[in-house]
Amino acid sequence: MSNAMNYLLAARPEAMTAYFTFLKKSGDHLDTKTRDLISVITKVAVQTEGGFRQYLTRALRNGATPNEVIDALLMAFPVLGLAKIVWATDILLEMDIPDFRPEALLAEADWHDIADLDEIKLEDTTWLEVEGRHLFIYRDEADIRVYDSRCPHQVTDIPHLSLEGTKLTCPKHQWAFDVVSGECVEKGKHPLRRFEHRVEAGRLLAFW
Repeated sequence: MSNAMNYLLAARPEAMTAYFTFLKKSGDHLDTKTRDLISVITKVAVQTEGGFRQYLTRALRNGATPNEVIDALLMAFPVLGLAKIVWATDILLEMDIPDFRPEALLAEADWHDIADLDEIKLEDTTWLEVEGRHLFIYRDEADIRVYDSRCPHQVTDIPHLSLEGTKLTCPKHQWAFDVVSGECVEKGKHPLRRFEHRVEAGRLLAFW
């Protein structure tokens, strides 16, 4: 929240608490994804960049696809106007989320060749770039975990130098993750995005 909203919450807690309760209750009959997409549109309407990034990430986490996000923005054109849609698109381009790239929007989800299995060391984490997407891969005797490098908080691309042992820390807001389990262990509560994988003819494949 902004400093102004925090101030009003402190100065008039009864009124502001009622306001926030109203906002939460007003979406009770909407599914989570629809509510998140509406929130994305409202943040674009008032051009709140932090809010747009936050609710965009939340919408994606709750099942909205990049195509649905873009459709929602364009459907709101009569209210938003072209200038605000371009404003939001500029932020999307700056975030450089692989799923929003034109080639990804037009493609069906499929299996992607990652690496020769021998290149993925046991009891270790491997960082790879595959088709413009960065991955962290942890392998032990029991399983292989293939994670998106994007932090689930604001889709920040976590660099490989942020890994210490099995702890991966996003440099933007210090959310930290255990690459063995993928769970968030500090700051936040959402896990790393994990891709389905399989091994064929000695090659590791992942699905996205």
